[in-house]
Order: sequence, then structure tokens, then C-alpha cells
Amino acid sequence: CATGIFHFVLVELLTTGDGFPTACHVACCANGTPNVVSWGHGGIIAFGTCSSVALYDPKIHALYGVSHGLNRCMFSSQFAKLMELKGHTEAVCAVDSVYMDSDILVASSASDSSVKLWLCNDRKEGSVFRTVPILACGGDDSQVHLYLLHGERKAMTLKGHEDWVRGVEWVSTRGELLLASCSQDSLIRVWRLTAKSSTDTPTEDDHAIIKMKEDVFEVDDEVFSVSLETVLAGHENWVCGVHWQPPVYKDDELQQSARLLSASMDKTMIIWAPEDGSGVWVEQVRVGEVGGNTLGFYGCQMSPDGSMIVAHAFHGALHLWCKDPNKEDWRPGVVISGHFKAVQDLSWDPEGEFILSVGSDQTTRLFTPWKKQGNKQVTWHEISRPQIHGYDMQCLAMVGRFQFVSGADEKVLRVFQAPRNFVENFANITGTSKEKLLDSVNLPEGASTPALGLSNKAVFQGDLVPKSTVEKQFNSISDQYQESYFHPLILTEPPPEDHLLQNTLWPEIQKLYGHGFEIFCLASDSTGTLVASACKASKAEHAAVILWSTSTWRQLQMLPYHTLTVTQMAFSPDAQLLLAVSRDRTWSLWRRSQESTEPPFSLYAHTGKETAMHTRIIWSCDWSPDSKYFVTSSRDKRVIVWGPCRRDGSEEMVPPADIRPCSTILDVGNSATAVAFCPELCSDNSYLLAVGLDCGQILLYRWSPNQKESGGDDWISCGGTNASQSHTLAVKRLRWRPKAGRAGAQISDKDSSWVQFASASDDHAVKIFSINKLTL
Repeated sequence: CATGIFHFVLVELLTTGDGFPTACHVACCANGTPNVVSWGHGGIIAFGTCSSVALYDPKIHALYGVSHGLNRCMFSSQFAKLMELKGHTEAVCAVDSVYMDSDILVASSASDSSVKLWLCNDRKEGSVFRTVPILACGGDDSQVHLYLLHGERKAMTLKGHEDWVRGVEWVSTRGELLLASCSQDSLIRVWRLTAKSSTDTPTEDDHAIIKMKEDVFEVDDEVFSVSLETVLAGHENWVCGVHWQPPVYKDDELQQSARLLSASMDKTMIIWAPEDGSGVWVEQVRVGEVGGNTLGFYGCQMSPDGSMIVAHAFHGALHLWCKDPNKEDWRPGVVISGHFKAVQDLSWDPEGEFILSVGSDQTTRLFTPWKKQGNKQVTWHEISRPQIHGYDMQCLAMVGRFQFVSGADEKVLRVFQAPRNFVENFANITGTSKEKLLDSVNLPEGASTPALGLSNKAVFQGDLVPKSTVEKQFNSISDQYQESYFHPLILTEPPPEDHLLQNTLWPEIQKLYGHGFEIFCLASDSTGTLVASACKASKAEHAAVILWSTSTWRQLQMLPYHTLTVTQMAFSPDAQLLLAVSRDRTWSLWRRSQESTEPPFSLYAHTGKETAMHTRIIWSCDWSPDSKYFVTSSRDKRVIVWGPCRRDGSEEMVPPADIRPCSTILDVGNSATAVAFCPELCSDNSYLLAVGLDCGQILLYRWSPNQKESGGDDWISCGGTNASQSHTLAVKRLRWRPKAGRAGAQISDKDSSWVQFASASDDHAVKIFSINKLTL
């Protein structure tokens, strides 16, 4: 649990220069828990993602970065240092803070049924506060309890809700406090706390006015009253979050009363405010989603100026609405998104213009750069969710510009092809020519998912369902499990979450059967004609690699060698060799046959118990861009380059016995879970490698084979990600952009010195880093 976002973290991220690393994109989403998003007075949104805090500016679509953190998030703008507050014995569920003079008072509640107060200060003993804070706690007893720090006592209990209280929040008006409480009974209650003068006595006019019942308590001979201001009924399901926009004053005159924002599991947000004149609280704005198969909102926040509102959903997605400055209308806004569980694999498209990623949240997501009209800055966004599955996703491989194969915790491989509507929208958003992308007139318009099904069904022009049919009311329980209907969209900017869920699926064109256990890893060759797959295995008979033809989608060959799960595979850039690494601590190298009468691939070289250099699981492998060397990384903290596989100046392969370690053993100090060769050489013709660690850090090294031969140091460290840029959990995959330059940028001589790579991690994040080779 974190108690604040700190200025020095933001400054550090904003002042990153042209050197390594420059994080140009972080794809992530909020944790699926209430009260995990906070909108600061400076316009920055902070939200908890896995065990980190993300800082996000919705006006410029920029995610500044992440720092270690949290389960519940709130802004505290002047923390000077990070404080770790220990004392709870179970999970911390909520936290809040208040400034008292120069001190910060923090309140936290936890599943251990306790509320703790923490005073963060450098005060001397004996000092007193000029203010007396009051703490509101909502519980599963359907009541709101008010506590005073003065005397450490309970002031009173507010009754009225009929189910768990899910949220409470105060707002200050001139001389009064308003408290909003929301509950699983679908209602919101607003309570008014005022100071009563000891000279107040009832008058005849007071008896003629109907007043709400008041409860009173005393603090230092002062009397305060609490009364029910209003009950707001408008939501049809649990109300999980409330947030106040403070009143607006100008020249000491009230310009706008306090407004209350609420979020509910009915997938709507409502802005409430008292009417001018009557003071009756009414619904001013209602936004949200209709239909779909997702749960509703866990919380809500309003921008300081009231022009934007954001909600976060059960699966972590942020939903942003912006007020039209020229109208009273509210429209969905562009917002960042990402996986809400571990990201297992990712891949660039062959042209390096977008990234596909898969994760344990059972989704495949597509991210691409977008430049808003009139804005020079390029930002990355999710523009398609090709696959929403019923099993945790494990791996994928691109087999064409708009075609990929994915594997999940099932025995089946699935092949997907981009529909026409996606290709057209991709061209609109990225500024690419449609004629260059649309090379087939037989593409389906989109895809939909049958009720309770796992396969995306292609939707052609004649299959489109009228919108009125989709929006019909559910009349029975069976109607709630209808097909997810597709509606073609014309997009010029990244779509909001509801469209991503329903209208951006890709049709499944093939299923591949052959493995006996859950799919674990995939690889495709540079020609797009072959796919290799492997599954989880505890015996040699299940550890065989299967080769598939992408033209017929039939099994070509089984490659048996390993005795345990093959953890990763890689085809050489020239498509002549296939490398596989395994949990059995060995690697195998398979050579493509030149004769059509022979099997497509044959075992060419391998390590055994006697020749193996790794002593633990080999997690990752990759090829150098010239197909001469390959690299392996392991749980034993070692990174080793092997080869050469080609004779110098020749395409001829060396004898298998000559393939041996050709680098010194690089100890990276932590389990090396991912490794990748940059496709571009450095200025001195050395190779550039990225190494991902189990701790989440990413390291860069230059490797020079000639240095080892001359007795020098062949490994040169080029630095790594700092604490705020690293992942917080294990790096699962590293992939370099297949071309020089930065995706979304105009190609120029200046940009050609830049390279990019993407990383996937257990911390739910996909990150893209830009590196200027001239600074290494």
C-alpha cells in the first residue's frame, strides 16, 4: 500500500535524456480493486498497477513511468521522502491522509479489522495541532463510523445504508463539511456536518420548517451537528466509489456548488449537484456503457477543473470521458490500457509498426503509435484486442503482416487473420495507405464470439446485425449469454474499452492439433512459411518440437531431442537453423534440409550432460543478425554466446563440433529470464544485446568476438534501466524492433541512429524503450 506520489520521481522521469534508456511507452492498467486511482491537483493521474504506482497525464496521453507501490492510491503532493509504515497483519484495503500544519496524518484500514493512524513528521514532543481531524470509516456493518483524533474516541455512528459501505469521502464548503457515502444497496447518502453556536435557540419560524434529524457531538466545548442532507438513488447496482469536486469561488462568491461523482457496478458514472435556487440534489450527467459482458466500475475520479472524469473497471481498464468545451455533451476520451495480469510474450510485426502481446489475462492485444492531429508527440495505444480467450495465453508468433498464431493453457494452437475493418482503421490511425495494406478483397469485415464459445467467428458484410437487434432488452437468463455482435467502426483515433472488447476481434481461421499438453512456446521463420511449437513436458515423448506449414496449416515434422519442456525457440534470420532451449539445461540446433526428399529439418548440433555449460534451466535464446552466433540465458545467472555457425565471409556452415562457447561467461548477478540480439550492429561492429532479469531490470551489453580472441574483455556493459524504469517482477520476453528507427517517427538520418526494443513482464506491463546507439 502506498501513501503518495512523490515529486522527485516525476522529475527524474521527465529529465531522461537521449541516452539509454528512454521509455517511450508503458502499457498497463489499474489493479482490479477499489480506490486504486487518484487524480492530483496538478492534473496527473496516479494508479496502482501490480505492485507499482503509474503516473499518467490524460491530456497528452503520456505515461511518465512507474515506481514501486501499491494496493490503494491517493495523492500527497509534498512528501519529501518515502516512508514505509508497518503494523497491519493482513492486506491494507484503504488509505487516506490529511495535512495538519507541517505534518501529514495518514489513516489506513486493513483486512485485520483495524484502522491505524500514522503521524509523519519531525515534530518535537509536546506540540499541539491547530486543527482536529475527523475520520469517517465505512464498514461491512452497513454503517459509517466517525472518529475524532482528539481524545481518540468515536464521535457517532451514521445509520441508513442497508448493505456494505463501499466508499466515503469528505468535501469542505464554507464553514461546513459534506460527507458522501456509497453502498452495495445502490444508494448514496450525503451527510452535512456543521458547527452549532451555543446561543442557537429554536424560533417560531424554525418550528414551521421541516428539518432533518440532527445528531450532535462536542469537541472542546464546541458543538457539532450531523444531519442527512440527501439520498441519491440513480444507480441499479452496487455503488463502489464517490468523489467530490470542491465548490468554486470567485471574488469570495460561490460560482459552482460542490459536485459529486459516483461510479457503480451498473457500468455508469453520474455527476450529482444541488439545483440553483431549490438546493435539491439532481443528476446532471450520466455516462457509461450499455450491454457487454464485463463487470462495472470499481471507482471514479474527476479532474481538478471538472472537464474530465475517469472510472476504473473490474479488469483494470480506465474509462475516460471529456466534456466538450463548446457544448454540454460528454464524449469518450483516448486513454492508455494494458494487461491486468502477467504478460507472457510479445512480437513486433515484420515492418516494426505495431506490437502484439499475450498475457495471463486471457487476451491478445495490439499496440501501435498514434499522433493526434495538431500534436507533434507520438503516443502508443491499444487499437485492437484480436483475441479474448477462455484460457491463460502463453505465447504467439507473427506469420505475416496481419496474421499470427497463439498458444494458451490448452492443447490447441489458433491462427488469426486481421479483418478488413481493422486494416482500414489501422491505416487511418497510423497514416498508412489503405491500398498498400488491403491486398485481398475476400477479407471478412470483422469477427464475433459465439455465446459461451472460445473461437472468433468471421463476420462478412451480409452477416452484419442491425444495431437495434443488439440493444434489445434481456428477457430471460439465456438472453444474457448472447453472441458478441460486431459493428464496423470508422476510427481516426484509438478506440475506448467497450469497442476494444466487442468490435476489434480478429477471426480465427485455423486450429492446430498435435500436442499432448498445454502450449508453452512458439517461433516463426523470417519467410513466414514455418511455425515451430512446443508444449509443457515432463517426459521426452511430450517434449518434441512440432513444425507446421503456414500454407496448408498441416504438421510437417516432429523434432524429438529434449527430455523436459522446451522453454523458447528461435529461427536464424536466414531461416536455415532452428534453435531450441529447454528446462533440461541443454540446447539443440536443427538444420533445414536442402533436398526435397529429406525431412525438412534434421538435428545438427546439441549440448549434452558432458558439454552443457548451463547448470540451471535455460530460459531464453536468440540469434545475431548475421546468423553467425546465438545466445542463451539461464537461471544460473549466465549469458553465453555460441558459434560461429558460419565460416567468415561464407554462407557455408561449420561442422557441428566447431559450435562451442565463443564468449566468456557473462554473470549478470540474477536469473537471466530473457535475452535478445539487436538487429543493428554498433558503430565498432560489435553486437548489442539486451538481457532481462528475474528482478525486473534490463541490462545492455556490447559483445565483440574479436576481443576474446585477442585476450581482451569481450563484454562491455552499457548500463541498464533504473529503479523507476525497470519492471518490478521478472522480465518474460525481450524483442527488438526489426528495423532501425523509432516506430511512428519520420525516417531521417537523425532517426537512423535509434533502435527500439519491447519488454514483457510478470508485473502486467509492456514497455518500449528507445536507445540512441551513438550514446553507447
